Amino acid sequence: MNEPTNPRVGEMIEGLKVAVVLPAYNAAKTLRRTVAEIPRDVVDDVILTDDCSRDETIAVARELGLHVVVHDRNRGYGGNQKSCYTAALARGADIVVMLHPDYQYSPRLVRAMASMIASGHYDAVFASRILGRGALVGGMPVYKYVFNRMLTLFQNILMQQKLSEYHTGYRAWNRQVLERLPLLSCSDDFVFDNQMIAQAAWFGFQLGEISCPTKYFPEASSINFRRSCTYGLGVLKTSIEYRLAKWGMRASRLFGQEDALRLAPTPPVPVPVAEPAGVAA
Repeated sequence: MNEPTNPRVGEMIEGLKVAVVLPAYNAAKTLRRTVAEIPRDVVDDVILTDDCSRDETIAVARELGLHVVVHDRNRGYGGNQKSCYTAALARGADIVVMLHPDYQYSPRLVRAMASMIASGHYDAVFASRILGRGALVGGMPVYKYVFNRMLTLFQNILMQQKLSEYHTGYRAWNRQVLERLPLLSCSDDFVFDNQMIAQAAWFGFQLGEISCPTKYFPEASSINFRRSCTYGLGVLKTSIEYRLAKWGMRASRLFGQEDALRLAPTPPVPVPVAEPAGVAA
């Protein structure tokens, strides 16, 4: 299936190719709204990776002209992101913005986040629900807000950072970060997000934040209390591993240097250019 050409009305940010990746699972009800607000004047590529959805996510994505990657089995939230980033790198992205297709975060911030990366001041940018009053006003359950603040304080102390939260599902990365981090050592579950930030801090990348409104509603994806507790324990484990590794007390595969732990995207296949009529072969 031929993908439609992006009807750009603007120019690339600093000449850099921007890709938005959408890790999807049963996102058919919210996908159109999400894609409609992506600023296509600065976004060159929109990639959706479907993790064996049981609804019409794939059909809707293809109808919208997105580049679609389909898993043959459910690989989990972290596994889905690994596929997203691999595809974006293979398609030549310089800046990759990961956005949930459930419309919980504002797609209109893609431009601002990509611009922060393009400025050269930041290697990664996180859309924080905690900066400002967006989280509770947007309907975040109180227990999640409290756990978010407690876990963030714990991580800031152990990792010697100063982030407002580590748990947002909306983040932007430059290509060098995605090529450098040993992402294959990360979990395929929800704690992948947290481990990835820990890795970025470990390797000395510059981390930035931007305030982001959020919306909690029935169609928006959200893990339940039991899965939240499992995630929280994973966050604690990641933070402790980070501190012990920094002290040289325990090596961790999560912060490994081996090339085998990094994403290995297949180089994009060049599209043959047709010769003008009348030109001899």
